[in-house]
Amino acid sequence: MSDRETVEGRPSRATLAEVAALAQVSVATVSKVLNGRTGVSDETRSRVETLLNDRNYNRRSTPQGTAPLIDVLCFEIDSPFGAAAIASVERVAKDQRIGMVVSSAEDDHRPMAGWVDGVLRRQPIGVILVASELDAKDAQRLRSRNIPMVMVDPYGAPASDAPSIGSADWNGGFLATRHLIDLGHRDIAIITGPDNQMASTARLSGYRAALDAAHLPVRPEYIRSGRFHHHDGYVGGTELLTSAHPPTAIFASSDLHALGVYEAVRSLGLAIPGDVSVVGYDDLAIAKWAGPPLTTVRVPLAMMAEQATHLVTRLRDEPELAFSRVELATSLVVRESTAPPRA
Repeated sequence: MSDRETVEGRPSRATLAEVAALAQVSVATVSKVLNGRTGVSDETRSRVETLLNDRNYNRRSTPQGTAPLIDVLCFEIDSPFGAAAIASVERVAKDQRIGMVVSSAEDDHRPMAGWVDGVLRRQPIGVILVASELDAKDAQRLRSRNIPMVMVDPYGAPASDAPSIGSADWNGGFLATRHLIDLGHRDIAIITGPDNQMASTARLSGYRAALDAAHLPVRPEYIRSGRFHHHDGYVGGTELLTSAHPPTAIFASSDLHALGVYEAVRSLGLAIPGDVSVVGYDDLAIAKWAGPPLTTVRVPLAMMAEQATHLVTRLRDEPELAFSRVELATSLVVRESTAPPRA
């Protein structure tokens, strides 16, 4: 095979026969790899994928008679957060006459076995990961087929070459805690998310920074962690409010956490905000329907998902587009769940 070059100095698009010859396999084997089919050893698959990427193989055409697709991998698609993100992606995709395939990530925020094979068979114009992630091997398989990937609210620290759209979680944690400090609270607890989740650590860091700025101690006994679920808010809230020195305010770093705290408060015969003030995080639709309506940090989730959809379609046509991470602003929404502490 000749080393043909484009004007820019990159290899021109190889044919399947040329890739097969270099890999010393049949064209049928290359086709299986290209379409994510089984019957190919891991070593052969890796070798062929590397060659497809190196030789600039880039199949962009959509099979005749089918609509272009976006693959969405979302953690907890049945949660209010997941449902809101998917709805926002769908609005933009529908406007652009693009179809969607939605898959649920497993408990470890990664796809189920075989998900990448399905993506390669569908040949989408791009992949959007919502609060989920891929291991390096699966991400490389997408890159080898020039399928762009954009992350929304990444679970862990995103790879340097993976565009991501998130929100200013440190600032959100700071705003929530400072609001409680400004009301006069000094005993402020936090219920945060998993220790290895990017959003959790950023919100906890903002909480610590706000206390430090007010010259207030960070008390380990006032920090609880768990998944961003109602149950964890209930358990953490119960533990905090039945401790020897209960807090007068709780920053629940998700709205579902906050609703769990609401249940704990009711079960203990206490009142919000009379006995304890509560701040949530996300500003999901349920926040304003809570009783009392929940003070919370607004995350621009709809805008995050919409921008991710626009970006993944743009990357289809501009694969060399330079893009890393964008953080959209968070803001505090004050409702009726916070008030000055009782004297």
